[in-house]
Amino acid sequence: MTNAATHRAPGAERAVQPAVRAEGLVKVYGAGPTAVRALDGVDVVFEARAFTAIMGPSGSGKSTLMHCLAGLDTATSGSVQIGDVDITGLNDRALTVLRRERIGFVFQSFNLLPTLTAAQNIRLPLELAGRSPDPQWWDLVIGALGIADRLGHRPSELSGGQQQRVACARALIGRPQVVFADEPTGNLDRRTGLEVLSFLRNSVRELDQTVVMVTHDPVAASSADRVVFLADGRVTGELLDPTPQGVLDILKSFGA
Repeated sequence: MTNAATHRAPGAERAVQPAVRAEGLVKVYGAGPTAVRALDGVDVVFEARAFTAIMGPSGSGKSTLMHCLAGLDTATSGSVQIGDVDITGLNDRALTVLRRERIGFVFQSFNLLPTLTAAQNIRLPLELAGRSPDPQWWDLVIGALGIADRLGHRPSELSGGQQQRVACARALIGRPQVVFADEPTGNLDRRTGLEVLSFLRNSVRELDQTVVMVTHDPVAASSADRVVFLADGRVTGELLDPTPQGVLDILKSFGA
């Protein structure tokens, strides 16, 4: 177990500027004796312009937490705020608009449309919102990801790493308040995965983005500024300035 200076119990929060906040978050699937309480009163804050990883053993609720934070799933009770907006009170149409305008997504499976070029995939969220990319921001994001020479290619003509870079560009191109990354390196080899993690980290440090990532990989988590740990649907603590070994030590402490 790491020392108390870096590993904090729930409730020992720092004064931060929140990008995302959950309070008393509960998610129950099913009803009666077969009901599953996936989230059990989660209170957590994700700092703006920071890279935070969410970790925990299988079944801990980490993916459910991300889906509720991002408005992809509806909480049973409690609240989620993106910036100053309580998303738990929004209807489906308002949620769709919020996700399109304030949130970016990076998925393990890339989720690129096969009939569109890389450039078209990147622009798609903006086009759905009736917006055009800012030319300077476009050049900055495309340059940072090193995909300028791949913009005319379709996903089938790109490697897995290139596809994930396109997915990262799509997530960032609208300058969202927060980017949610769900196992973004899960389908990549180690070297390519580290390149994608490096970009996510640099997008926080150099582009002032906010990234929240779910991962099972201690090496991936060590790229973050902070790791939040879940077990049995509850936040059990956090690790600042994580290392792979520090993450492993904490995971071992609850049998991961």
